[in-house]
Amino acid sequence: MIHEHLHQALEILDLSHMNAVYDHHAEEASKGSISYLEFLDKLLWAEIEAKRERAARTNLKLAKLPYVKTLDQFDFEFQPSANARRIQELKQLGFVARAENVIFLGPPGVGKTHLAVGLAVEAIRNGHTAYFLSAHELITMIKETIASGRIHRKIKALCKPSILIIDEVGYAAMDEETSHYFFQIISNRYEKGSVILTSNKSYGEWGDVFGNNVVATAILDRLLHHSTTINIKGDSYRVKEKKKAGFYDVSKFESVSTD
Repeated sequence: MIHEHLHQALEILDLSHMNAVYDHHAEEASKGSISYLEFLDKLLWAEIEAKRERAARTNLKLAKLPYVKTLDQFDFEFQPSANARRIQELKQLGFVARAENVIFLGPPGVGKTHLAVGLAVEAIRNGHTAYFLSAHELITMIKETIASGRIHRKIKALCKPSILIIDEVGYAAMDEETSHYFFQIISNRYEKGSVILTSNKSYGEWGDVFGNNVVATAILDRLLHHSTTINIKGDSYRVKEKKKAGFYDVSKFESVSTD
């Protein structure tokens, strides 16, 4: 009767995982003659871990990542300039606790997005939240919410995740109004939440991206104050895979002599 009573109590308290593993741990406890406190400790931590896993799965969906890849899957041998030691330091997530930023710079295809996603996955697995969007998606979002009068509500929403990932900054130029609200997003997160940003443009080119050197300088001032910049210089992974598969003909891209 006592076991049935305990199962009922666990169900009422919505301790579903504890309820599921109770019989197993109870049998294990009786065989091992562990103390009541050790038995309770096993049950409680089983429930805690299950809740953490459920929260991580939910937060992974809410993050809107383009794919799920871990940092362990990154090929540092192919891309040594990615600085494996620095990435391992970032993997400890101290930058999230300190609300610092991470910027990945480099040409297309060198793995900037993979590293940004990998850091987000690691953070989510450790109880943080994240939200991913491309610069193009952000530009569209800003324009739509300006038109609908919801821009300030959207900026407030983008300040909630522990990490905001903005991918591919530099592929599309912004007009003055869009740049202003981009600055507002960065400014509102300043020293409150981390930003992970990827760009194919050097910092000296950001005036062209934002259409205004003054706004670009203000954005960089807040982004770089507490930040880590990783500049990746290397070949494209996509080109590497095409070469491996035999689909990439280098001769097509070689310059033709005009002598």
